[in-house]
Amino acid sequence: MSAIVLNEKMEKASELALPESFSGINPHNLWLYVKSAQAAQRANTATTKGRSEVSGGGKKPWAQKGGGRARAGSRRSPIFVGGGKAFGSKNNHSYNLKVNKKQKKLALNFALNEHAQNGTLFVVDNFEIASGKTKDAAAMFKALGQRDVLIVKSLLDEPTFLAFENLSQTYVIESNELNAYLAANYRSLVIEKAVFEALTSEAK
Repeated sequence: MSAIVLNEKMEKASELALPESFSGINPHNLWLYVKSAQAAQRANTATTKGRSEVSGGGKKPWAQKGGGRARAGSRRSPIFVGGGKAFGSKNNHSYNLKVNKKQKKLALNFALNEHAQNGTLFVVDNFEIASGKTKDAAAMFKALGQRDVLIVKSLLDEPTFLAFENLSQTYVIESNELNAYLAANYRSLVIEKAVFEALTSEAK
């Protein structure tokens, strides 16, 4: 598989091959990482009050015997309206799922290889909007001809960030922010050549 090298006009100039180790990776590695990333985003705010936390219930509702009803000791019991919730949600639960470093790397490599197979992995020497204007960023995005794109720079400059900030179909990040979840979440990927070489050199 190969990445498509683009020139300044966002036209195909050549290709760069991915390491052979990128192919044949088990897709389960990507599934594990995506599951972990989505679990980490859970708000975990659902919570309920148990019988020890609701108000009221100081007095015994009715006599223990003689009424013909089941005995009851407190209105805070879960069987009463306004009582505590039995086995209710608590926000002290951790949804974090561990993914080791090797699996994270395999997941990213698999995502890159999938983009290469689909012809949506692009490499540019330098990706920069010096003017900082959104119209220039939109023109570059239109020339790329993709539905949405993740742009990975070795170092993100402020003008480029501001230019793409208002384009909902694009997202610009630095190389240290790149992960398998982001790579798989976008239909196309544009990477600066220095970043691409750093990613592929580790696999050689």
